[in-house]
Amino acid sequence: MLNDSGNKPKLYGINKKGDIITKLNINAKNNDWEDLAADTDGNIYIGDFGNNEGKRKDLSILKVSASHLDQENEVDIERITFKYENQEKFPPKNKNMYFDCEAFFYFNNNLYLFTKSRVKGDHGKTNMYKVPAKAGNHVAKLVESFTTCEDASCWVTAADISDDGKQVALLTQNGVWLFSNFSTDNFFSGTLKTYPFKNYTQKEGVCFKDNNTLYITDEKAHGEGGNLYEMSLN
Repeated sequence: MLNDSGNKPKLYGINKKGDIITKLNINAKNNDWEDLAADTDGNIYIGDFGNNEGKRKDLSILKVSASHLDQENEVDIERITFKYENQEKFPPKNKNMYFDCEAFFYFNNNLYLFTKSRVKGDHGKTNMYKVPAKAGNHVAKLVESFTTCEDASCWVTAADISDDGKQVALLTQNGVWLFSNFSTDNFFSGTLKTYPFKNYTQKEGVCFKDNNTLYITDEKAHGEGGNLYEMSLN
């Protein structure tokens, strides 16, 4: 797990009860860390791409080698920097505030980013971009878009893909949007199933435990949240 901006650059390993059992010190600044991903070799990727005002020019993803995950000293990283191919102004006009991001995952040597819209009346729109999962400066290529709903309760805050690559989960404040039966990386073309939540909290993290189960976390705010949840997809 990780903390949001303004906190120390650490990763936290927890057990199933939510107890912190290990801490990893990362040799990088936490500008606005938002999500975690992992590849098939066990390397961890930290999404430093929170961009509330749409004006950042230092968007990056930090790669932590699997061989360093048990290291007690400060861990060095490889840096993947990128810019969105269709962003021309920093910040853009209010009607074009589509460049915040809190969600991504690794798939077939690429990182797929899902933006969080800050356009009034279009909060549920997410643009999916593709970035090579290797160090260097890259242009994030727009692949496709999807809209959940119009209000802020369904903007995308996290994403994950199942280990077999056959299901994609997008997390919103009010539910999970699950895509399956897609081809290649055209995820939004697949079969869609939604799982609405009964309670509304600031849900920020999602991860496949297995093909039928998700882990979900929410931030603690106003005395609520700060929990790790397990959710069945059956």
